[in-house]
Amino acid sequence: MAMLGFSTQCKVRQCFQCQGDTEFFCNICKHDLCLQCKERHVINLNTIYHDVVIYREKYEYIPKQETCVRHPDKMYEMYCQSCELPVCFQCKEHRKHRIADIKFRTSYKTNRQQHREIIHNIRSDILYKSCFLLAGIKTDIKTCPVEISDSHSEISAKAQRLKNLIDTVICDVKLKQKSFMMHRLQQQMRKMNRELACIENYEHRSEQLANKPVKSLLFMKKIHVPKGTPNFTQHTLISLTEEIKMEDMIKLLSEVQIIETARKRQVKREDLLYLLSRPILNRSVTVTGIRHITHISCVTSDLVWVSDVNTCNIMLINTEGDTLHHLTDIHALNLWGVHTVNLTCDLIYIDWYGNINKLSKDNTTKCTLIKKTEIWEPRCIFCSPSNGDLLVVMYRDDPIEIAKVSRYNDTGQLIQTVQNNNTKQRLYLRPKWVTENRNGDVVVSDDDRVVVTECGGRHRFSYTGPPSGSGLAPLGICTDVMSHILVCDDNTNAVQLIDKDGHFLSLILTQQEIDRPVSLSYDDKTHLLWVGSWLNNQVCVYRYIEREKI
Repeated sequence: MAMLGFSTQCKVRQCFQCQGDTEFFCNICKHDLCLQCKERHVINLNTIYHDVVIYREKYEYIPKQETCVRHPDKMYEMYCQSCELPVCFQCKEHRKHRIADIKFRTSYKTNRQQHREIIHNIRSDILYKSCFLLAGIKTDIKTCPVEISDSHSEISAKAQRLKNLIDTVICDVKLKQKSFMMHRLQQQMRKMNRELACIENYEHRSEQLANKPVKSLLFMKKIHVPKGTPNFTQHTLISLTEEIKMEDMIKLLSEVQIIETARKRQVKREDLLYLLSRPILNRSVTVTGIRHITHISCVTSDLVWVSDVNTCNIMLINTEGDTLHHLTDIHALNLWGVHTVNLTCDLIYIDWYGNINKLSKDNTTKCTLIKKTEIWEPRCIFCSPSNGDLLVVMYRDDPIEIAKVSRYNDTGQLIQTVQNNNTKQRLYLRPKWVTENRNGDVVVSDDDRVVVTECGGRHRFSYTGPPSGSGLAPLGICTDVMSHILVCDDNTNAVQLIDKDGHFLSLILTQQEIDRPVSLSYDDKTHLLWVGSWLNNQVCVYRYIEREKI
């Protein structure tokens, strides 16, 4: 009798980039990912804010029923919102609290969404920076013995009179100090590895509990999530033995100067990012209902407010160009930078009457922050990303033209005014845009120059164009995460890049990339530059900053 043959082969879903087994799924790209490709996916600036989940979350799944900890014969049926604990019907102490039905999974989804953001920050930021810290520690381990050897050579050269006495001590001190430093560095390396293991364990536990919502809620309630990278203590110096007379040693080494070089290890922005040789067009968005894109304010990585100085329209659009909200009461006559977004993603704008209003993130509630006075009229505004202060350029032309920059807090109270420079001369002529640099400088796009002052109001410099002497007709302006200043120049029809001290670096965009740029907005989350043109209703998005590979 012939034996029946059965195929033992089974097909395993593979990563779309390599031959690895699928463990994750990107809801934005609709791609399967293995573990290694997922780690690269979540730190890539182009995909850093994609929604990457474990593969089983791609489909709707039925969570397992779980038994109550206090009453093992009962199943969890409710969730106590006051205590943030799952309960069954016999848990009487929670009956007077706010209770939610667990079968609707609302509490589970809310908590999971909150902790998904934490997991995202760990994946895309903390783990990425930790790799650079770990690389620095490994470099120190290699270079430390050389530095220690050079230090002892200097001491030995200055100790000729006590050479016979010091020779036996030098060897001992050198070996002890080298061993001690190596031990300290290895301790730091082990501490870093423990921190990384803790982070990876948290991520793994969260993913493992994806189909057990109750245990996931319990786990999230009691877990302690690290908020930053670990600190590294400074190296300490080894004291000499008492076999040598201290008076003789002090007299001998009095000329030696010890310079403290140990410092807290940090990862600088310039270590993580670099400028591309040429900008790369990421996408182009067409906005209907607008003729010119004269101002842009980024809300999130996929939502921006755009406005037109001629039509007095301001629209909230997504990356597909769809209009999600529309306002027509903005003040656009001869005004340019008329809106901004605060730290809570609310829109702040200058209305037709010259008042400064705030529109809530959900576009349902509007209130007036600052009312227009009889003398001063707001020209442009910007919300500080560091503290939420509102920078407002005020202007008056009666009896003479005068402009100033006023700083308000987030409730609309005036806290500072800057009008003149250090020699009591007027700083501004006819400003159109204002922004703030990462070092705290206030940057204003004026009539024929870019005026930069310190946070306290002291004038730092005025940029009037590159060394060629072609002059400057500044329009839209913004700053990036590396404290560069980017400005649209109507004379050269390009976007110029200057450093924080006013030195010209390069032309980021020319006529080859975009014709007559007029407005700029920098997204500090994805490091993308949004550019609006005067000649059409398209917003072009460019990448000119990239992340270092690890």
